[in-house]
Amino acid sequence: MPLRKRSRWWWLGPLASAIIFLASLVVLYFIVREIEPGELAKAFANASLRQLSLALAFTALSYLLLTGYDALALRRLGLSIPYRTTALGSFTSYSVSFTLGFPIVTGGTVRYWVYAAKGVRASEVASLTVIAGLTFWLGLGMIFCLSLFYATDSVAQLARTSPLVIQAIGAVTGVVIVGYLFWVATGERTLRVRGWNLPLPGLGVTLGQMLLGACEVSAAAAVLFVLLPGGHNLPYESFLAAYIFACLIGIASHAPGGLGVFEATMLIALSRLPFEHVLGALLLFRIIYYILPFILALVLLALNEMGRRIRRHER
Repeated sequence: MPLRKRSRWWWLGPLASAIIFLASLVVLYFIVREIEPGELAKAFANASLRQLSLALAFTALSYLLLTGYDALALRRLGLSIPYRTTALGSFTSYSVSFTLGFPIVTGGTVRYWVYAAKGVRASEVASLTVIAGLTFWLGLGMIFCLSLFYATDSVAQLARTSPLVIQAIGAVTGVVIVGYLFWVATGERTLRVRGWNLPLPGLGVTLGQMLLGACEVSAAAAVLFVLLPGGHNLPYESFLAAYIFACLIGIASHAPGGLGVFEATMLIALSRLPFEHVLGALLLFRIIYYILPFILALVLLALNEMGRRIRRHER
């Protein structure tokens, strides 16, 4: 079988991956440097072993569900990729993009680094990234809408506004979601951007995306919820609405992982809880849900590249 000739631009993918990897190390250094050892020790002292165990379990569940984002997208694109590769591509891309921000660039680059070895083209990685992002937004919107209606009074109290305002926001969110579902249900829909065409999932896959995204967002929110101090009668449903709003503010800020913006929003929303305990919970959440997976992702990417080089050398 003749060897396929390399494109003269073949080096752009490895170069972008190396840049993302080095940038990840730099960002990790600055994040860790900002953590006060005294505050970290106090946060761990205030959290029980049960809280830490539950937080780790919900983190594992959230990242496991995130692998479903890529699995659904790959299925929609008609690509058959082993789950082991899918799990590696999903976990590392989300761990890196959650910390660095700009998921289309960072997450897409890491995915290309992993999936290219299985013959997936750059255009297919771009499509995969968009479809996976769509899963996240559908799930986020669904849970946000339901929490606003299910816990209207509690959310209104947290937001210091009228229940009517909360219900209006929930209604607008619901209308957008239902409108999108109706749109994809009435025919084949294609997203077109400068000659790049992406066939959108139909109604059946879209409903699956919503359910998967809703479960993943709920699991991620549960990581922080179990770390909060108990005994303050804070319903999970109203907390979920505050968490999603803080995520949206963090995403809009373009700060890596919403760093600082997410925490400030949650501190305001949970101001009736003990300030120091909430601050400690937010610090632990940042470490457990962002930093630990981020470090593990960098290790896995390095090991994957080493294994790839060894296999090439053996040939």
